[in-house]
Amino acid sequence: MKIEEIRSIVEMMSKHNLSEFKIESDDTRLSLKRGIPGATAVSFAPQPMIQMAAPQTVASAAAAIPVVAPAAPAPTAKQITIDAPIVGTFYSSASPDTPPFVKVGDKVAPDKVVCIIEAMKVMNEIKAEKEGIIKEILVKNAQSVEYGCPLFVIE
Repeated sequence: MKIEEIRSIVEMMSKHNLSEFKIESDDTRLSLKRGIPGATAVSFAPQPMIQMAAPQTVASAAAAIPVVAPAAPAPTAKQITIDAPIVGTFYSSASPDTPPFVKVGDKVAPDKVVCIIEAMKVMNEIKAEKEGIIKEILVKNAQSVEYGCPLFVIE
């Protein structure tokens, strides 16, 4: 394998944001790693030329979705909030055709599920962990939430 071919592979790795490239055949082995300081390694056994398949492009599966933290009104002395324990997408019900877990005016207990937050394709049931009455729902269904973002005001 010639140095120009290796340079071409390194350029493709950079273009497609790949951190590691390996190719092995009966008479050639090439391993390239990039992106880790002090860990870049190139090793190959010079052998006759082999024909390589074009590398496949890996598309980013996650589109950049802005995370919006709603401006929550300052709770009064009797009001407290139920906050998001994780980053993810807020859902008020288990599915689009089922009623929401809670509505304004509902009484909640510490073990009552109040919503679901989806994080990395996992649906996490969020419990109230406090007792009170739902006074306000601060986020909309399918809205992105951050850790610590107030979700509900309870009294």
